[in-house]
Amino acid sequence: MGASLMAAAMGIGQVSQAIAQPAPPTEPVPVRQPMTVISDVQEANSIAGIVTARGNVQVDYPARMLKATAAQAQYFSNERRLVMSGDVFVLQDGNSLRAETVTYYVDEGRSIALPLPNRQVESVYLVLDTTTPTVLPSSSGPAGGLPAAPAVPSLFAPTAP
Repeated sequence: MGASLMAAAMGIGQVSQAIAQPAPPTEPVPVRQPMTVISDVQEANSIAGIVTARGNVQVDYPARMLKATAAQAQYFSNERRLVMSGDVFVLQDGNSLRAETVTYYVDEGRSIALPLPNRQVESVYLVLDTTTPTVLPSSSGPAGGLPAAPAVPSLFAPTAP
């Protein structure tokens, strides 16, 4: 038997082809990220998967560069949904949101903000002005300017209706 015929019979040619093939893309591995909630009182219901925080609530979620304050917050772990109510203020990457109630969908990176009756929701966005390029002084980054911020799913990202 010739060398190539013998290699084929032993499957050696197939192994070398398999090695040459690129690996199929893999799904990203979920990583647990901390969401810190500080408040005067907290209650947890492990059966329902709900944590309720009341009184001077502070939420810190560094994975999404999000900080918030409210009178009350409830985290629904099964739905991965955070509902904050009572003079809610959210700060994310320099953008801010003020409302009576804010529902934040963690996996979707979106929110719904509702005001008190006869009031309005207020949001302030940092908007890049491309008509007047400005380089902020800094010793790091390209051309002495500040480096670009990392892409983070934003509470303020527009969503489809």
